[in-house]
Amino acid sequence: MEVGGDEKLEILLKWAAEVGITDSKASPSESLSSSLGHSLFVSHFPEAGGRGLAALRGLRKGELILRVPKSALMTRETLLKDETLSIALNPHSSLSPIQILSTCLLYEMNKGKSSWWYPYLMNLPPSYDILATFGEFEKQALQVDEAIWAAEKAMLKAELDWKEASVLMTQLNLKPRLSTFRAWLWASATISSRTLHIQWDEAGCLCPVGDLFNYAAPPGEEPSRVEDLNCKMHASSFGVNPSVDGDATDMLDLEKLDSHSERLTDGGFEEDVAAYCFYARRHYKKGEQVLLCYGSYTNLELLEHYGFILNENSGEKVFIPLESEMCSSNSWPKESMYIQQNGKPSFALLSALRLWATRPNQRRSVAHLAYSGSQLSAENEILVMRWISKKCTFVLKSLPTSFDEDRSLLSAIEILQNSFTPSELSNVLASSTNQICAFLEANGLESCGSGALSSKKITQAIGRWILAVQWRLSYKETLIKCVSYCSKVIDSLNSQNVTVQFSS
Repeated sequence: MEVGGDEKLEILLKWAAEVGITDSKASPSESLSSSLGHSLFVSHFPEAGGRGLAALRGLRKGELILRVPKSALMTRETLLKDETLSIALNPHSSLSPIQILSTCLLYEMNKGKSSWWYPYLMNLPPSYDILATFGEFEKQALQVDEAIWAAEKAMLKAELDWKEASVLMTQLNLKPRLSTFRAWLWASATISSRTLHIQWDEAGCLCPVGDLFNYAAPPGEEPSRVEDLNCKMHASSFGVNPSVDGDATDMLDLEKLDSHSERLTDGGFEEDVAAYCFYARRHYKKGEQVLLCYGSYTNLELLEHYGFILNENSGEKVFIPLESEMCSSNSWPKESMYIQQNGKPSFALLSALRLWATRPNQRRSVAHLAYSGSQLSAENEILVMRWISKKCTFVLKSLPTSFDEDRSLLSAIEILQNSFTPSELSNVLASSTNQICAFLEANGLESCGSGALSSKKITQAIGRWILAVQWRLSYKETLIKCVSYCSKVIDSLNSQNVTVQFSS
């Protein structure tokens, strides 16, 4: 008889207690009766990551809330204690650490109930939505070349990794279903989305119970603040006074941020206690979801490696096409020139464009101002804002659908997703957009009934399609916000009776 989800979780938490995983400050030997129950409990957050960990009581910022001993971590080191696996791996030194860990995971799955990690393995998600799992339709639904290319690269890499590891998997006599590309995608997605950093293995580790924490982006102002301070440090390396704007404490702030950079994450392996330790990233009230920040990521990076995006992501970056002279006329790295999710151009993008909008024979004399983040003149600022606005508008118009069309499409997809009867499906099809019809055709559902929509494969495809549309919506919204931001700056400067001639 198949074990239900709640029973699987109960088995996991009981096993976790037995192996020393605890949310109590007491030593594992003192708290073997339960792995959770002192600080945390498992709950469900439909609008914020699904299953996750919640505060069982009020938690203080910086408080230790979970400890997972080294012996419970699933790493290459622990898995290769299996002699059969270790011997089979010897001739395959060309495989990467992640390929090896992925293969080891499938090998453990192959053991079934005889695996020491079985209580943990049976609780892993059956599927993921990372970019490598996207079909052709979902990939094209991203619309933006940068995102489509990222998906293509992810798919090609996953297939190449699988082919390279297939000889080893054959030697390990894995069950046929565990040797397929689909199984490899599952294993590599598990490694990509669930491993945590450890100092001694670049492949990372799978951390039972610790991987139940859902992700939170760094605090809202922190990434742009770090970006600005790093840019000013960059400027100082060119002999530019980074405090031209009057903020004499910036460099001291940057030193403080650098010395506490580990606060971008909320856990790590601690040698003195031989355990992975997790800390509360802020104060939590009883019942609140406790989140884990494992660094700053754009939404495309989150989608590629973890299979989700965030509506509010302080690490989001939207890149717009730049002319070659804009990059060659300054020393900023191209990856530092982008639009933030709130619509504001990054420090480096503004600095680069201010310098580019200056006559070549005058750039040297104003470089120190541009690199420090100062406006060069009202005329120059209007030129810059008009160029950014024009470029954002051009990008928006070059995409197949508008922001409003995408919002309507998302609503239609949700209706399609919940069409349980033939009449409901007929109503959706009668009022559907071309994109709905294209999805049904791509999945062979033109003449199928509503029952086909409830199949596992189609449900997953709809989920990935939704993610693709949500990603491009977020991308377009950022560009729209940027146009609005530029317009406000221009209006403000124009109110000062500044007139500028602008030509493309």
